[in-house]
Amino acid sequence: MKYALWLPLYLLLFLALERMPLGRYWATQLPVDAHVPFCEWFVIPYCLWYPFLVITGLYLLRRDRAAFRRYMFFLGSTFLLSELIWFLLPNGQDLRPAVLPRENPLTALIAGLYRVDTNTNVFPSVHVLGSVGAALAVWDCCALSEKKLLRAGAAALAAVICLSTVLIKQHAVLDVVGGLLLGGLAAWAVYRSSPAFRTCREERPRGESPRRQRYQRLLRRFNGP
Repeated sequence: MKYALWLPLYLLLFLALERMPLGRYWATQLPVDAHVPFCEWFVIPYCLWYPFLVITGLYLLRRDRAAFRRYMFFLGSTFLLSELIWFLLPNGQDLRPAVLPRENPLTALIAGLYRVDTNTNVFPSVHVLGSVGAALAVWDCCALSEKKLLRAGAAALAAVICLSTVLIKQHAVLDVVGGLLLGGLAAWAVYRSSPAFRTCREERPRGESPRRQRYQRLLRRFNGP
């Protein structure tokens, strides 16, 4: 669990940066953001970000400690680097609607998000970084190497979460691009040194199919030690 000790530090710094008085900040919106519609339905995948990251971490902690360490290194490095960028280059976006276009439970949830999370400290987007990190961690886990549908679902959920950040006006397109670029650099640094796909292939006996391996495991369990 020592690999998760970066999280309290990140949260303390985040709260401090959110309450830091800002005069002028770099507005990250571009002309393309004016063509992005507002859609309250995307607040659902936006909020799924939290259980996505937590459940991924808890599963890895139980089933694949090495993948858990890499997951923590990815999240810790990218989240703390993001805070350094926010401190050195104060930024924000001016895309939030002054009045939400409709009144329903989803727009009420978005209004609540607007109240607790300011429109500053948006580049790069930690929502994008976390989504990329969780999807990479699922693919990195050897215990899930044969769960193709689950791995594809994790990648799809990460993509929808990234899309949701701009569709509920929490982020500008440039914030998403910044998150993807930083996430790509971190993924190369973290997963290059211990690629799980190669590890899984090395642990798998050459010439045996996954179905054959499952059959052999069942035989061993039936026959006992």
